[in-house]
Amino acid sequence: MDASAHFAPSYLQARRMFLAAADAAGLDVESHPHPMLGRDGEMLAMDVVREGARDAKSLLIVSSACHGIEGYCGSGVQHALLCDAAWHQLLRERQVAVLYVHALNPYGFSWWRRTTHENVDLNRNFHDFSQPLPANPAYDEIATLLVPPSWPPSAEVNAAMQRYVATHGLQALQQAVTSGQHAHPQGLFYGGHNPTWSQVTLRHVLQDHGSRCERLAWIDLHTGLGPSGVGERIFACRDDAAALARARAWWGSGVTSIYDGSSASARLTGMMWMSVYEECPQAEYTGIAMEYGTVPIIEVVEALRADQWLENHPEADEAQARAIKKRMREAFYTDTEAWKQAVLAQAFDAARQAVAGLG
Repeated sequence: MDASAHFAPSYLQARRMFLAAADAAGLDVESHPHPMLGRDGEMLAMDVVREGARDAKSLLIVSSACHGIEGYCGSGVQHALLCDAAWHQLLRERQVAVLYVHALNPYGFSWWRRTTHENVDLNRNFHDFSQPLPANPAYDEIATLLVPPSWPPSAEVNAAMQRYVATHGLQALQQAVTSGQHAHPQGLFYGGHNPTWSQVTLRHVLQDHGSRCERLAWIDLHTGLGPSGVGERIFACRDDAAALARARAWWGSGVTSIYDGSSASARLTGMMWMSVYEECPQAEYTGIAMEYGTVPIIEVVEALRADQWLENHPEADEAQARAIKKRMREAFYTDTEAWKQAVLAQAFDAARQAVAGLG
């Protein structure tokens, strides 16, 4: 497989390739236009393609770009699946329907951001906003250090960050930074105070396509954590022993969990896949996030800090802005054939295992 043929250099090209692959497979596209435009002036949309009967008892969701810029990876996987004749044959034989959701967060995908146009982390945004939101006092303590007034950070800011790590440890820093926060709208991993466009749109998609199946599986594609090219399979359900056992039976005993500390991910709040329980309550749900490693976690955090500083300072020098954006892309997408080959091999394996489990 020429893996690079499935991965695009921009959101605009990725969308064109996804739509063309769906058309070539004889599948209809349901497009949900986004209110903003992309970095090239292009239309943005959450594009949905369903393969299989509307009343199929088993449904697999394969989604990309929950975290915008991570869509370079996820879109490549979706394109490769749509172009694979053996995959289509397997679905027909097992009578499993697939819902390809391309670009959950098209704005972030196009603009090389992890967040939505509201500066919200979509996977921290699924809350009941009529209720008190979770506090994150550890983030509050270092908020001004994480996104300082100048970039690169001053010597004083760097020294304070080093003291925090020396005192609390790198794992505590990751938990504080990435678990989600609702007090700093110009900060990192902000969960928002209202449902985002992407959340509302995704819920409509789930209501439309997921309300009739008996069994529902979800593979949500991510990048940025773990060893380069290795796809960690992270349990993506509520804390349910039966669902975890099912996930490990389908995808292997190596499925990790944020609930028992076995995952490279911190324990999060406001997770996207919790919406399944509300919008598709009739279905037995089993899901994973496929999290592909790129660069070391400290480099990912530094790229995110710089990108958020740039978002807060649109007056920044053009050369500095280009350098920050390049670093951001490299933190979440490794543009090599070897990395893409590894991504596709593991994704196809997980997708086939999901079909076997559902069937």
